[in-house]
Amino acid sequence: MTWDIWNVIGTIAFAVSGVIVAMEEEYDILGVYFLGLVTAFGGGATRNLLIGVPVDRLWEQGNLFMIAIITMTIVFVIPNLWFNYIKHWTFFDALGLSAFAIQGALYAVEMQHTISAAIFAALLTGSGGGLIRDVLAHRKPLIFRDEIYALWAMLGGLVIGLGWANDPWELYVLFAIIVSLRLLSVKYHWKLPKRKLHS
Repeated sequence: MTWDIWNVIGTIAFAVSGVIVAMEEEYDILGVYFLGLVTAFGGGATRNLLIGVPVDRLWEQGNLFMIAIITMTIVFVIPNLWFNYIKHWTFFDALGLSAFAIQGALYAVEMQHTISAAIFAALLTGSGGGLIRDVLAHRKPLIFRDEIYALWAMLGGLVIGLGWANDPWELYVLFAIIVSLRLLSVKYHWKLPKRKLHS
């Protein structure tokens, strides 16, 4: 049940973020649906490929596809209904990052993989769809921008891999922490160290 909840939250959140980016880039309706679906399912598909899960598992998620399509349709048809309240898609991206990072780590733990695999699965599931979205939208991938992004997904994978969050309430607390850290990173411009070469 908990795993299903993370799937639904992540799918809705990333579908919305994909639609918003597509509309910002003035994509037509086909581009909107394509970018939304890629954002919602790209991270999980990439994770499955790298940890040995059959690719056709993706097509067993019929209910999630329907949820994503309905969500994208609502956002595309009546965007002004909620744009007045949430003016930036970063909020939805933070929800998707957190939900899918937790879901990916739980997946790896259930398959009895190592802690490093749980961290990697959290990273791929949480940020893979957004990475593909940004590349297709010709944007600098969010995962590589100044504000801390992927690190929070990896932190979630570490916590779950170490067995520090098992019960549903612990996972919900972890979810809230990752979302909060991501939003705080944006608000206060928390950055990882970087170097620039000068000629």
